[in-house]
This record gives sequence, C-alpha cells and structure tokens, in this order.
Amino acid sequence: MLRSLFIQNYALIERLDISFERGFSVITGETGAGKSIILGAIGLLLGQRADVKSIRTGASKCIIEARFDISRYDLKPFFDEAELDYEDECILRRELYASGKSRAFINDTPAQLAQMKELGEQLIDIHSQHQNLLLNKEGFQLNVLDILAHNERALASYQGIYRQWRQAVTDLEQLKDRAARDKADEDYVRFQWEQLDEANLKPGEQEELEHEADTLSHAEDIKAGLYRVGQTLGDDEGGLLSGLKDCSHTLSGLRTLYAPAQELHDRLESSYIELKDILQEVADREESVEFNPARLDEVNGRLNLLYTLEQKHRVGTVDELIGLRDDYADRLSAITSSDEDVAALEQRCAGLYAEVGRQAAQLTESRKQAAREVENQMAQRLVPLGMPNVRFVVETGERKEPGAHGMDTVAFLFSANKNGTLQNISAVASGGEIARVMLSLKAMIAGAVKLPTIVFDEIDTGVSGEIADRMADIMQEMADNDRQVISITHLPQIAARGRTHYKVYKRDNETETNSHIRQLADEERVEEIAHMLSGATLTEAALNNARALLNRG
Repeated sequence: MLRSLFIQNYALIERLDISFERGFSVITGETGAGKSIILGAIGLLLGQRADVKSIRTGASKCIIEARFDISRYDLKPFFDEAELDYEDECILRRELYASGKSRAFINDTPAQLAQMKELGEQLIDIHSQHQNLLLNKEGFQLNVLDILAHNERALASYQGIYRQWRQAVTDLEQLKDRAARDKADEDYVRFQWEQLDEANLKPGEQEELEHEADTLSHAEDIKAGLYRVGQTLGDDEGGLLSGLKDCSHTLSGLRTLYAPAQELHDRLESSYIELKDILQEVADREESVEFNPARLDEVNGRLNLLYTLEQKHRVGTVDELIGLRDDYADRLSAITSSDEDVAALEQRCAGLYAEVGRQAAQLTESRKQAAREVENQMAQRLVPLGMPNVRFVVETGERKEPGAHGMDTVAFLFSANKNGTLQNISAVASGGEIARVMLSLKAMIAGAVKLPTIVFDEIDTGVSGEIADRMADIMQEMADNDRQVISITHLPQIAARGRTHYKVYKRDNETETNSHIRQLADEERVEEIAHMLSGATLTEAALNNARALLNRG
C-alpha cells in the first residue's frame, strides 16, 4: 500500500509531504485546486513521460518520491531479477531537471524507467476518467477476461510460441525471396564462379610473379652486374680475395714479433672466409640467371589474367579474388539446397502453427468461461447501481489468423433498458452508466488480482444520490478486502464514506500560488462535506446533513 508521498517543485506544488492510511480514503477539493497535479506526479512514478514544463517556475529540479509497504505481496522475484535490493518498504523516486534530464530510483538505486513502470503497475492502479475510453478497446476487454481466467502463464506461453511462429514465417518469406532471386541469377553466379575457379588462384601468387617478371625483364643487366662483382672479388691475381690472402700471410708472419697482429690476422681471416662465400653465391646466381623470353611471356600472361580479374571484380589482390570465388561457391551451394531449406522451414512453420492453434484454443476455452462469469457478475453489480433492466453480454468471436493475444475477438455489449438493443457499450452508454460499468469491472478485477492500491479519479462523474451511495459501497467493499482504495470525488455521499479524508486546496501569497493537501480532523470533515452539500455558505441544515452522512458511513 501507499504509505507516503513527497513532492517538491512540481507544477503548483512547492513542497508536499503526506502520509496515507489503509482502507478507504477520499480526497476532495475545489476544481483546479491541484488534485490532478498530485495524480500527475504519481504518474511519473509509474513510468509516464516527463515534461520539464512541469517543474515549478524558478526551480532547477523537482522530486517525486513515494513509499510503499510491500511486505504482504510476492514482489521479491522482481527485485531479484532486476538485481535490486529488496526491503519490505519500497521507495520509488523520480527526479526531473530543468535541463531535460530525468532520473529514476528504486530503493535509492538508479533504475531504468521501464523497471519503475513494471514495478509501479504492480503497486498502484490509477483509474481516471479517460480510462473509460478503454471500454471500447478490444485489448482492454480481452485483458479483463484473461485476468478473471488467471491466464497469465497460459498467455505468456502462447505469446512465446506465437513470436517463434511469426519469426519462422518471416524467415520463410525471406528465404523464398532470396532463393527466387538467386535462382534468377544462377547462370550469372555460376559463370563468375567458373571463371575464378578455372583461374586456379593461389595466395601470394601475384607478388611472386611480379618479382619473377622483374628478374626476367632485366636478366642481361643482372647477369652482367653479378659477373663484374665476381671478377672484382675473384681469387685470380689482382682480385680482392687474392690481396686479402697476401695480407693474411703478412700478419701471420708478424704474430711472434707484434702481439696485436694476431687479432688483426684473425679478423682479416674471418672477412676472407665471408667474402669467399659471397663470391661462390654470386657465381651460382650468375649461372642461374638467364634471359628466357618464353618464361617471361608466360609470367606476363598470368599477371595480365590476374590484373584483368581484379579490375573486373573491383578488387586489388588475389586474396580478395579467392574470397569472391568462395562466396560464389557458397551462393551456388545455397541455390542447390534452397528447395530443401524451404521445405524444412515450411515444416517448422507448420509445427509451430499447430502449437499456436492448440494453445490459442486453451485460451479461448478459458475466456469463454470467464465471459460467462463477467456477464453474471456485471448483472449482479449493475442492478444495485440503478440499472434494474441492464443487460451486459460479452460477445466472443474468432479471428481469421492468430494474433498476439490469441484467436479471439471480444466486444462488451450493453443495454440499460428493457427494449434496448444490445450494442457496443461505448456507443450506447451514458457517461454515468460508463462510470458505473467501469467501477464494477474494477471491483471484479480487484477480486482476482492482489493489487495493493487503487486510485479512482472522479469515477463518480454523472451520478448522484442513491447511486453514489451504492458506488461508495463498492469502493468500501474493495477496501475491506485488504486493499487500499483512494477516491478523488466531488460527491458528499462518497466523501463521507472514507475512513480517512484529505483535502486539496490552493493558497496565494504576494507572488505565487501553491497547492497543498492535508488530512482533515473530524469536525473539519463535517464542514468540508457540508460545503459539498450546500456550496460556499454553510447552513445548519447542511452541517446536520453532513453529520448524518458521516454517522451512516
């Protein structure tokens, strides 16, 4: 249940801090006093979109915080899944900044707005006048049946298999489209693959061929250069190696006379050995290099083929050509196996569709049973609310194709008169009748869902007198069933029934207007209800009438 509400710098509220009690509470106040502002603030805690215009003029941020007692509700799994600390007292807080930034907190831990919305919907339900429009929404009507049928798990299971089926259908359509396109392009793909495959491409081939082409093209220059190097290094008289050998002999003879000659001899001997090895390699390479016009033509032809393929396919390396070849091979393989893939996916779709139908049938059966229960309960609840001739029928039908909520269509049909034709409720019911229908539906749903707090925002619009008393009875009954009910009302009959009474009012100072809320004491309640009965001027009759209403409540 809602324990307390704190609001700071929100719209006309500079600071508000109010505690709430168990059972049935009422909130009254003149039109424009700020009741809708308080509901708007609570709505932010339920994940509604924030508007920086709602921040009080001159303030940098606003804060809305609510404390809930959740000790008697099985909400720990939500906190575990969201990785949030669980306490018997849950704190929801929303902060809005003038910069446009918004922050959400659950138990002082930053949380995602979606998490706050999911938790808030399990803590409090606000029924405002605009929700009456839901009566004409098929989704709302189906939801009523599912709540009464306790279809939470069955619906979740159905929606899981439904999503799998829809994804499989999408995959099948995409596969068929791709297969059709690929088959239309099969000749083109096969030609490209065959051309690349016949090229017998090898990684690194282009670099090797380009190096070989350079060598073959300059064979004579290379051979002549290697010959000159060999002649310069040669062992013959006048060659570099011959001179080094003489130097080595000379240093060898000086070793006994001059100690440093030993080191110089060894270094020179090492250089001699290295240069002799180089000479041999130069000679070998000179012999291996030869001008071969035939091989040069062959290498250039191969390179021209590679360059042509690269230019055609707009790539720069043989490795990229190999990647394209493999891609074309994969596409050909997919084309070849597409019929088998389509058949396999069609079989999967058929299996999922059958399961969708099976689970949808279970939902349909449970909803039909719930529809009869709704019809019976609504008749019982609406007759005491001034509709002795009411007829309320839940008309169900079947969709042509499965939807996200099953195979069912549903419509609430209504007639308040003996001779009236059953029609969609939103088309024939008056505002007061719709208010009574929605209250009855909420009371019926509340019996099936353990929702801690329900707020009715002027659900009594369009009714008065004895009907208001009956509506108060229903709200009182809901509150007596271990539920916190808060009714924002303009009717004294309902205001008098509240266990706790709060008044919203505005107060002006020299520069601004502030909205406030406070809990009324017993005598203050008498005066407030008397004003609701007689207007601004208090009469003794109104006061006595107010006391009578309170004593009866």
